[in-house]
Amino acid sequence: MSLWSRIANVFRQDRLNADLDEEMQSHVEEASDRGRNLSEARKAFGSALHHREESRDATLYAWLDSLRSDTIFGWRQLLKNKAASGAAIVSLALAIGSCTSAFRLIDAVLLRPLPVSDPDQLRLLTYTYQDEKGKPGTGEHYDYPFFRLLRTAVREDAEVIAISGASNIDITYGSDQEMEKAYRQYVSGWIFPSFGLKPALGRLLMPSDDVKPGGHAYAVLSHDYWTRRFGQDPKVVGRSLHIGDTVYEIVGVCEPGFTGTETGTMTDLFVPTMMNARAIDNSGWAWFRTWVRMKPGASEQVALQKMQAAFSAHRRERAKSWSAEIFKQRRGEEYINTPLQMETAAAGVSGMQRGYRRALLILGVIAALVLLIACANVANLMAAQTASRAREMALRVSIGAGRSRLVQLVLVEGALVALFATVLGGLFAWRAAPLVVGMINPPDNPARLALPADWRVLGFSVALACAVTFLFGLAPALRASGVKPMATLRGGEDPHSRRRLIHGLIAAQVAFCFLVHFVAGLFVATFDRLSHQPTGFTSERLLALETVGKNGQPAERWDQVAAHLRQLPGVESVALCSWALMSGNGWTSTVWINGQIADEPEPYFLNVSPGWLDTMRIPLRAGRDFRPEDTYGVAVVNEAFAKRFFGGENPVGKSFQTDVRRKRVPVEIIGVAADARYRNMRDPIRPTVYVPFRASDPKDWGTLMVRSAGGNPLVLAPLLRKEVARARPEFRVTNVNTQVELVARHTIRERLLALLSLFFSSTALVLAAVGLYGVLTYSVLQRRREIGIRMALGAPAGDVVRSVTREIFAMLLIGAATGLVAGVASEQYVESLLFAVRVTDPSMLLVPVITIFGAALLAALPPVIRAVRLDPAQTLRAE
Repeated sequence: MSLWSRIANVFRQDRLNADLDEEMQSHVEEASDRGRNLSEARKAFGSALHHREESRDATLYAWLDSLRSDTIFGWRQLLKNKAASGAAIVSLALAIGSCTSAFRLIDAVLLRPLPVSDPDQLRLLTYTYQDEKGKPGTGEHYDYPFFRLLRTAVREDAEVIAISGASNIDITYGSDQEMEKAYRQYVSGWIFPSFGLKPALGRLLMPSDDVKPGGHAYAVLSHDYWTRRFGQDPKVVGRSLHIGDTVYEIVGVCEPGFTGTETGTMTDLFVPTMMNARAIDNSGWAWFRTWVRMKPGASEQVALQKMQAAFSAHRRERAKSWSAEIFKQRRGEEYINTPLQMETAAAGVSGMQRGYRRALLILGVIAALVLLIACANVANLMAAQTASRAREMALRVSIGAGRSRLVQLVLVEGALVALFATVLGGLFAWRAAPLVVGMINPPDNPARLALPADWRVLGFSVALACAVTFLFGLAPALRASGVKPMATLRGGEDPHSRRRLIHGLIAAQVAFCFLVHFVAGLFVATFDRLSHQPTGFTSERLLALETVGKNGQPAERWDQVAAHLRQLPGVESVALCSWALMSGNGWTSTVWINGQIADEPEPYFLNVSPGWLDTMRIPLRAGRDFRPEDTYGVAVVNEAFAKRFFGGENPVGKSFQTDVRRKRVPVEIIGVAADARYRNMRDPIRPTVYVPFRASDPKDWGTLMVRSAGGNPLVLAPLLRKEVARARPEFRVTNVNTQVELVARHTIRERLLALLSLFFSSTALVLAAVGLYGVLTYSVLQRRREIGIRMALGAPAGDVVRSVTREIFAMLLIGAATGLVAGVASEQYVESLLFAVRVTDPSMLLVPVITIFGAALLAALPPVIRAVRLDPAQTLRAE
């Protein structure tokens, strides 16, 4: 009989039995036709049941048949205990969904390879350095003069590719009034053939497109952008688009799937690196990453040595223009000999990966802990159910069932629970993962990740379902299969041996729950303390209008635009600056105090107009604000600058020197402003120098800071956009943000960690409480005869309560202590994500203890009340 026939027979047993009965009956009738007595023929033929079983074994797979039978029996058991089964499925579904969501995020950000040929062979060239705090950091951006040296040095060993970050820029396909946003990447002309990519339409960039600075204004669209923006219109090839003052021709569309190398951002346009003409010959402008693909047979170590030699030579050449004191301040020898390394880049490279790597892994661990709590919960439930079915198991053993058969019976029941939970968890993950992605970046720059439900996610779900089945099903299955028929049928099984497994699982649940709560408390405290850091300015009712001036506009015209906006209704004040505080931009420069170069870190600089301090609500501590006629040569400094460089004395009237186009220029201090945060929330406020907005004239771009007279400032945004262009047609607003949003961006990761860890800790607490409630309820039911006897003999209620809860609460203490040790040991893994929080803070230890023990008391209350209210006479009569 064929393989498929034997498999099919397992699922059509009624027909198979009928065929077997018919065949046996035909044999009997054949004997009868030959003259034998019918009863003698049946007796000679033997047991029909025995022949049927032998024939069945030959016509189907017995192990598959037993699996089918156990599945049907398990389904009936689930229907028999609907409430318990439903609770188990829902709790597991929540935990499995959380784990699957975490996997989808980790896979999309850190693991999923780029859709290019041989992604495992891609490398990213990086270098290590020490930041201003002395901590090691990783650099990955380079300037183009070095890239030329590098490409020449390793021409025989590797292909190097320059790829910039994805920038959200303004583009037009018509007039400036039809401005729209798109993500652009500068790429080497040979990136597409190197990555093995083909055009879906037209052609892709070629090496000849990336030779002359500004020479080939060509653009390639991603397939995703072509679909979203043009509906896959084939006539898009040959169309023109404007980026700034440059007109680009669309020459093709890339094949589906590839949306750039910046994980978390989907690139819309690819243009040659040579189109960034201003940066091509600037050896101080690091603006792209260098990717490396080794050639067949080449040594990676040899190529890296050649790259290191080129890197050191390039930096040595740059350092020749430094004075001796700058060379010493910048640790010139360390700078020149900075080591290079190559990192794998199969999954792409982005700031999101570096910023969220540890956070995502920690969230994955927390989700796994919640899953373990759910598994312990279900294992307790199954252990209680199998204990209540001990007589059934003893009877199965007595009639010949082997231990493996009993293990299979219990595991199949657990597999059904895991299957339904995995399906529900998958639906949860389908909605939850995109929701979390939407929380990663600010609304005006959302993260875009590929989250397909492909074989990777399916494989993870199947593996997780199998793992869950064994995690919560194996111990009860082994326990059930070890039943002793004689002792069990006589009612002599040791009840304490049943409870040891259950109590051990309770301790494990509490330990995991404590650890989850402990880590969640750290993240919540970090977000709370970071979000309440003083900024030094008032963010409410403040708008930042990022504005560009065509072909560079003189300061007078910028002032005209600001003056026009001040006349609008609902506007309280308007001021100009290069960029808004906390926008992520920054400018530092070397300063000399009394002829001596200042130590690093270098102070921040910012161009601001008169009245900017008032608009930002930054108090002026001494001196005066800028005047309209002020230009370079005067500055307002913050208190941190005065404290660090002038010992806290009033520096008004004093001067310092700064580097302007490699020349030392004297600057007089005319005022001292209060400290205000410039770029981030975590670091101490750095010395800051405010210089006149007119100092850099003309300006291509700037930011108009508008404080509204009241209400939501975004209400003014449409009017302000129109009025800027109306005041001067050369100006255009490219982006609008509230200052509150700019500040909130610096706590996005912390907010995400706090919200998700709160969700996980709440889930863990509910699961642990439900598990404790179930165990205590089971314990009371199993010991009701003992409790009845105690109460009949006059035991007080307190003794009954202690006898019921003593062992359980001992397990709580053991679990809490274990979780505490694990929480303290986790400091080194979560420390980099914390702010002003230590794991040894008493509040960090006290909150989980109070929360978990409070929930335990609430969960224990109903079973304890039930135990105390037992009627001894009725209980003993029932027993």
